[in-house]
Amino acid sequence: MLILWGEFILCSAVIVVCGYFLSLYGDIIAEKSGLGRAWVGLILMAGVTSLPELISGISAVTIASVPDIAVGGIMGSCIFNISIIALMDFFHGRDPIFSRAATGHMLSAGFGVLLIGVASMSIIAGPAIPEFYHIGLYSPVILFIYIMAIRSVYYYEKRLLEAHVTEVAEAQEAQYDHMTLNKAILFYVINGGIIVIAATVLPFLGDRIAVATGLGGSFVGTVFIGLATSLPELAVSMSALKIGAAEMAIANLFGSNLFNIAIITVEDLFYTKGSLLGAVSSEHAVMGFIAMMMTGVAIVALTYRARKKFFLRLSWDAFALVLGYIISIILLYRMR
Repeated sequence: MLILWGEFILCSAVIVVCGYFLSLYGDIIAEKSGLGRAWVGLILMAGVTSLPELISGISAVTIASVPDIAVGGIMGSCIFNISIIALMDFFHGRDPIFSRAATGHMLSAGFGVLLIGVASMSIIAGPAIPEFYHIGLYSPVILFIYIMAIRSVYYYEKRLLEAHVTEVAEAQEAQYDHMTLNKAILFYVINGGIIVIAATVLPFLGDRIAVATGLGGSFVGTVFIGLATSLPELAVSMSALKIGAAEMAIANLFGSNLFNIAIITVEDLFYTKGSLLGAVSSEHAVMGFIAMMMTGVAIVALTYRARKKFFLRLSWDAFALVLGYIISIILLYRMR
């Protein structure tokens, strides 16, 4: 059992380290290629840090054949991503993290609520959702909403974030002068390959932990796999906060949740035994509703903009997010 946990921690550590460097080299590629950080940087941040969820999810529904761990990993990742905001708030200083954040984040957060809602409703409806071959009707709906979200966020947030991203780019210009585009691409591919391998192993370790501990696939998928695959978001967000790029960190977290739900469409395509969301436990819908509530707290906080922190260096919204995460684990444990 000790060896099994050691393997899980090792895989998680690999994802953290490689996830950070993957995002770094992706940012260098955006600069050196001339595509610009204002758009490419944001997309790479969200898409790249969500790569473990994509790979581990495909592995879970194909090789390991554990759909509960696949969907649990996505819902758990969404909850954990929003919880990272509370950690950022703790280290942000005297002012709450949302006190000066751009209101444009409400757009991506709102789309996140919509996407998670569609997924949660589809889990509850189960077999009632029509299927085409083995693909549920929810898949094209989720894909359409995701595309609309990316398009809307691009046109709205580009104006709000462009100045900030430019400042960060100028600050990092000297650091990137020593590296060529080809070298950045090489390191990007190497770190991506390592993440693919580590993320592919995760569902198997999660299934073995579920059997050994008796906690069940839904609990292990949501808590352990969801947390492990969200570690790149944690590493990148805290690094961005350290260099004063809180806007980029917040955008990355909301963008990652959009991408996470979009992953369901890919997993549904690879899961050939029927509709993916029709084959998983209804416990995941409860986790989805909690993720929606936590995102709702973030939207309220972006609107209200508290000026002071509430308790233990946390603002009221950050405290509510921590409470939401704890409640999700307790509920999932009791429902297992």
